[in-house]
Amino acid sequence: MTPAAPYRRTKIIATLGPATEREEMLVQLFRAGVDVVRLNMAHATHEWTRQVIRRIRVAAKTAGHEVAIMMDIKGPEIRTGDVDIPIELKAGEIFDFTVKPHAEGERTEEIRSVDVNYRNLVNDIKVGDTVLVDNGLIRLEVLEKYDARIRCRVLTSGELKSRRHINLPGVHVNLPSFTEKDRGDTLVGIEEGIDFVALSFVREAADVHQLRAFLQERGSRARIVAKIEDQSAIDHLDEIIRATDVLMVARGDLGIEIPLQELPVVQRRAVRTCLAIGRPVIIATHMLESMIGQPMPTRAEITDVANAVYEQADCVMLSGETTVGKYPLECVRVLDTIARRIEAEMAAEFAEPAVFLAERMKLLRSAVVMANELPNSALLCFTRRGITAAGLSAHRPVCAPILAVTDDLHTLRHLKMVRSVDPYLLHPFGDPEKTLARAVAALRQLGRIKAGDKLVVVSDVVTSEERRIDSIQLRTVE
Repeated sequence: MTPAAPYRRTKIIATLGPATEREEMLVQLFRAGVDVVRLNMAHATHEWTRQVIRRIRVAAKTAGHEVAIMMDIKGPEIRTGDVDIPIELKAGEIFDFTVKPHAEGERTEEIRSVDVNYRNLVNDIKVGDTVLVDNGLIRLEVLEKYDARIRCRVLTSGELKSRRHINLPGVHVNLPSFTEKDRGDTLVGIEEGIDFVALSFVREAADVHQLRAFLQERGSRARIVAKIEDQSAIDHLDEIIRATDVLMVARGDLGIEIPLQELPVVQRRAVRTCLAIGRPVIIATHMLESMIGQPMPTRAEITDVANAVYEQADCVMLSGETTVGKYPLECVRVLDTIARRIEAEMAAEFAEPAVFLAERMKLLRSAVVMANELPNSALLCFTRRGITAAGLSAHRPVCAPILAVTDDLHTLRHLKMVRSVDPYLLHPFGDPEKTLARAVAALRQLGRIKAGDKLVVVSDVVTSEERRIDSIQLRTVE
């Protein structure tokens, strides 16, 4: 039997909520291996957001484990309004969605209805379209449209409660991708120094460009995570991946918006496309859903997590498991255990690294090939913006960890999202040889390397003409 790997390459993202927002729990989660904390802004207040961001930073210092913070903004969302009591819908029943105040002379049969928060829905939807409510538990078909109403037939029975989410498979909704609420939330995040902004319901590359301009205008160095959640995103997948910094396969809404049998196909295609151009990718939603209420995962969930690791995704993400679940710490430990075991198995298989066209990427490939062939080796790089470390990660080294030394805290946190990269802060950078010696001494003290280990060092060197050139060196730790 192959033993579990001593070092985990796949990064873990945990969503903060009532079950995990206490400082003591955060410290435990960070020590258990959480790399990134997600803040779901769908229902968060600005006061809560500021408090928890500061609490996360304090807890990270206490744990001795720096983490990144990802603000997941709500994006365009269609929801039903409030109902006094849950409405029991039966298959075959006629039911209306009210999208604006009644117009004079409108037909007013005694048909049960609920309001919708998007007033132009009647213009976007057409007869024959499907309306999915509450994560697809209730399914309806559009029969007719009036000025004020969308008349539907219930296809799947269910109980309709207040403010349930609506999905419209295949319908292009003319809502802005970056809403006023998103702007306000993001400004708070910028002020508090968040590391990533996750943009919900990205439909095309222009959505990413709009958010990037917003961040740049305000001097933010936060990276963008594009969430693919509907058919429009799949249609524009390649351009979205090239426009964003990180991709998230958000399987919750995506699994509702597209036929269920297409979901694993889309996930695999998204991961492969990201690997092909060196873009970090997150697999999210329902990873360990049963552990919200149970202390052990199902066998299917174990396999699902393992598949994400086999596909070489950069991150796996927990949602409800760590927001309202009873066993948040156990969930993190399960992900950690599965990832280490699968990564050890993958190392034994020794896959060839990816091939990229850019000259510098070919240089980095040489470093990865060398590290793959040397036992007890590590890739050591010095990086100010994280580009070298991310380039090494794109080649997916099978055994050697990537020890990324940076003098910039923002870069360190950004690298928390990148597979196989173990970032460390060292400042200031100075003479290359002295900086290397200081880095090796610090890594030895931390127990990351030991005497006799091989270091494949990727750095630049200064020539006698004061030119900087890329280099790969092989060193033995003394």
